[in-house]
Amino acid sequence: MGFEVLFKGKNLIRLLGGVGVAMKISAVSVLISIVLGIVIGMIMTLKNPVIRAVTRVYLEIVRIMPQMVLLFIVFFGVTKLTGLNLSAEAASIIVFSFWGTAEMADLVRSSMISIPVIQYESSAALGLTKLQTYLYVIIPQIIRRLLPLSINLITRMIKTTSLIMMIGIVEVLKVGQQIIEANRKSSPHAAFGVFAVIFLLYFLVCWPISKLAGYLEKKWEN
Repeated sequence: MGFEVLFKGKNLIRLLGGVGVAMKISAVSVLISIVLGIVIGMIMTLKNPVIRAVTRVYLEIVRIMPQMVLLFIVFFGVTKLTGLNLSAEAASIIVFSFWGTAEMADLVRSSMISIPVIQYESSAALGLTKLQTYLYVIIPQIIRRLLPLSINLITRMIKTTSLIMMIGIVEVLKVGQQIIEANRKSSPHAAFGVFAVIFLLYFLVCWPISKLAGYLEKKWEN
C-alpha cells in the first residue's frame, strides 16, 4: 500500500516538519488578517464613496484572482520589478494576508451593518457615549458573530497553504512528492500511502478547529 516508505530513514519526521512549515505560515497570515481585517472592515462601513469604491475593488480582486496566481505575481513579478530579495515564505505570508484580510474585513463589515439601528438609539437614550456603545453593546455582539466565522477562515487558510509548494517552499505536499520520487522504483505504490498520511495530518489539524467553530455557532445561537 506504500505506507512502508514512511518508516524509511526520517521520512515521517520530514512530513511532520512540512506540516509545521504550513502551520507557521498559516498562523502568521491569520494573525495579520484578523488585525488588518477588523480595521479595514470598520472603515468599509463608512459612507465615503471613495473608500467604498477602493475597498470594493480590493474585494473583487481577491475574489476573482486565484491564490496561486497571486503567489506567482508577488514572488516572481514583484521581486523582478522592484529588485527586492523576497523569500518564498515572506511572499506566501503577504499573499495569504492579502487574501485573509479581505475575507475578514467583509465579515466585519457584514457583522457591523447587521446590528439593528435601534440598539444604537437605545444606547444613546440610556446616556451611553458612542465609545461606551461600541465597547459594551456593539463589539460584544460582533465578536460573537465573528469568532466562529474567523475559525472557519483559519481552516481554509491551512488548506490553501498547499499552494506554497509551487514557489519552492518545502511544506508537507512537497516533502510527500520528494518521498514518492525517491522511492518510485522500490515502492511503486508509495503515492497512496504518502498522500493518505498527508490527508490524515490535514484532518487532524483542521477537524478540531472546525468542530470548535460549529460548537461556538450552536452555543451562541441560543
